[in-house]
Amino acid sequence: MPSFNDERVPQEAAQGAASLQLIDGLGAFDEAGLDAFVRAIRLAECGLSYAVVAIMGPQSSGKSTLLNHLFRTSFKEMDAFAGRSQTTQGVWIARAKDIDPCTIVMDLEGTDGRERGEDDTAFEKQSALFALAVSDIVLINMWCHDIGREQAANKPLLKTVFQVMMRLFTPRKTTLLFVIRDKTRTPLSTLEPILRGDVQKIWESAPKPPKYEGTQLSQFFTVEVTALANFEEKPELFEEQVGELRDRFNNSIQPGGLAGDRRGVVPGSGFRISISDMWKIIKENKDLDLPAHKVMVATVRCEEIAHEKLSALLADPDWHDLDEGARKGLVPGFGKRLSALLHRHLSGYDDEAAYFDDSVRTAKRNYLVTKVLDTVQPAYQAVVSNLRNEAFNKFKQEMKVWAERPVGEEGFAVAVRRCSEQALSDFDKGCSDSYVSQAHWDNGKLREKLHRDIDAHAQTVRAEKIAAIVASVEKRVEDALTESAGALLDAASPDTWLSLKRLLTHETDIAKAALLSDIAGFEPDETEKATMLDGLTSFSRGVVERQARKEASQALLRMKDRFTTSFSHDAESLPRLWSEKDDIRAIAKEARSMSLKGLSILAAIRLDDDIHDRIEPALSSLLDPPSQEAIKSKEFSSDGDSSSILVSNPLAASSWDGVPQGNTLLSPVQCKNIWRQFKAETDYTISQALAAQEAHKNSSSWLPPPWAIAAIVVLGFNEFMALLRNPLYLLIFFVVYLLGKALWVQLDIAAEFRHGFVAGILSLSTKLLPTVMSMLTKLAQEGSKAAGVGNSNSDSTGRSNRFQEYDMQDFSQNSPSENSTSQGSSHGGSSVRNRQHKNVAQSAS
Repeated sequence: MPSFNDERVPQEAAQGAASLQLIDGLGAFDEAGLDAFVRAIRLAECGLSYAVVAIMGPQSSGKSTLLNHLFRTSFKEMDAFAGRSQTTQGVWIARAKDIDPCTIVMDLEGTDGRERGEDDTAFEKQSALFALAVSDIVLINMWCHDIGREQAANKPLLKTVFQVMMRLFTPRKTTLLFVIRDKTRTPLSTLEPILRGDVQKIWESAPKPPKYEGTQLSQFFTVEVTALANFEEKPELFEEQVGELRDRFNNSIQPGGLAGDRRGVVPGSGFRISISDMWKIIKENKDLDLPAHKVMVATVRCEEIAHEKLSALLADPDWHDLDEGARKGLVPGFGKRLSALLHRHLSGYDDEAAYFDDSVRTAKRNYLVTKVLDTVQPAYQAVVSNLRNEAFNKFKQEMKVWAERPVGEEGFAVAVRRCSEQALSDFDKGCSDSYVSQAHWDNGKLREKLHRDIDAHAQTVRAEKIAAIVASVEKRVEDALTESAGALLDAASPDTWLSLKRLLTHETDIAKAALLSDIAGFEPDETEKATMLDGLTSFSRGVVERQARKEASQALLRMKDRFTTSFSHDAESLPRLWSEKDDIRAIAKEARSMSLKGLSILAAIRLDDDIHDRIEPALSSLLDPPSQEAIKSKEFSSDGDSSSILVSNPLAASSWDGVPQGNTLLSPVQCKNIWRQFKAETDYTISQALAAQEAHKNSSSWLPPPWAIAAIVVLGFNEFMALLRNPLYLLIFFVVYLLGKALWVQLDIAAEFRHGFVAGILSLSTKLLPTVMSMLTKLAQEGSKAAGVGNSNSDSTGRSNRFQEYDMQDFSQNSPSENSTSQGSSHGGSSVRNRQHKNVAQSAS
């Protein structure tokens, strides 16, 4: 066993590896050993943050074994092979290992031992009373089969201890933890009420001083019950249950913890004196004597001096200046000024209390120092907090200045390291300037918090900057890809997706190079680089895919535009004028084929090399659907196999063969529906073209059939010869022809009869007379202007020229009603009429 008398106590003693016999079997108290023990475990530094645990119970009941397993101490245990005998004599003390807060464990000599005999029970009562007086938690170790017994359950001992404790001390709330050893099959829920009832009866039967009459057990004690398995028969279960019980001793002094309310707990620095005095009182077993007159006077006077110095410090103008300055901001030389101020007032205490009892003087000085430091600590904390805020704000300002510098002047990581080191250096200098010599306050936690805040802010700025760089690069990629991808998809050439893949690879490589260059100053690791590059690759592909989906959503409109461009314009991109030579059906089929190829381009995304689709061959069946005989032959050849029928009709499937589901833009069913709608909307354009062609054919075939011409030549030969013999008839017929042609054009007879024969007759009957009168009026006016000019031949020629001019003028100035009629016709009909007007004008001239 190591000695605690040496000033240099081994480290293992502080960790609980060694134990000290605090009180020997004769009742001698080892004060020197206790003093060394307290210093070894640094109990004075714990203040009130410590707990005391004691154990009492019958001899050889496994108390030391329980403590060693529960608190990892090294109390001597009974050697079962040497026989059952007394192992622990007196009171032993040790520190628990790896338990927070600092926990002091006391192992008491067992009760009811044969070594002391039946009559020598004084030490048992003394040690039990000592344990209750100094401990926060008292473990009462008892065998399970002793529950309900009188002596074995320590009932008389507890009764005596309760009585003497209330007479000698002011009881404080203590936890009585009954540990039932070698638990049997009886449930704990059955054993616990029995124990609680026994303790309640002991408390009620114990004589009490008048001031404690009627007090309840719960006012001074908290009763807890737990049970453990047999250590030898069930070692694994025993260790598990001990581990669970050990967890309850962690943070035992916290509110609601196992240590009770801790009223009257002395600081760690006074623990030695407290338990030493308690043992003296218990040993003498008499009322507390008044202290010696010398000590009493020293106590009163030192307290007065301490209060006077504390009051003087609070009223000192220098302290007010320091306190006010600390609350407002930084105070230059704060540490030196405050240390000098505290030294002046503490020196005054030392001078006035120099001749009083040393122990009392020292105790009261420690009390004064504690009070003084508690008073000035808020100001010190304010100064240190201001130092921390100033260093942090300076770091943020430096980072802001860095952000405004030209790109490439200094990398982000280099700037962060420089600014961080500078901020921490400024904080350390400020703390050194604020150091108070009388206190040992540690600013390590605040410095760590400053370091964490700097790192967090740097990470935030870094994330924002990198996010901005990535967003900028992605914006450039999006701008470069969106327009180009849209143009390629709109063109819908056979190599559209190959061109898109090349475009995507090219722009992505450029963006990756730009991104790596922009983030080089941030010193990202390889994993971060790979993540950002993968994200950029995914983003670039997503831009193309979004554009593809956008174009696919307008597939019908794109198909109609391609059809209109191909169908309505010739190879030189000029509008078609449908003539008899144009094969409208072939042109329409070709235009639809081009639209169908565009649909196949927009049906799926083909940016991957492993996609080998058959979309275009499948869609070609829409342009040239198989005949019924072919379908029937395929159905018969499949021998009734439904799968082969589906293969023969790929547009009946829900997805394209060889195309992943995620790459599908338009499913086969959607393509089929789009084609059906496209075909329905383009049928009208084709029918209009056919109608225009037919109208052109009709407008250019005014001559009768060849057989009629031959009949007219044969039957009208005499009349024709008569006309040749008399030119006047020829002139009359020519004039009549011109008048009729003018009426034809003026009245637009072809357009009138387009709505039916009856409608045309009725319309012409209302327009014929006004038109003839208008023409005669104009001829009369022209005739009057030409009167007296020329001979009869020139007169005839002039009249003919004026008639031509009149006809052309009428042709160019149709009435509004006639224009409205012509506007109702189709584009093909308007073209035919324009050509008719041109022919008429040429013939008239």
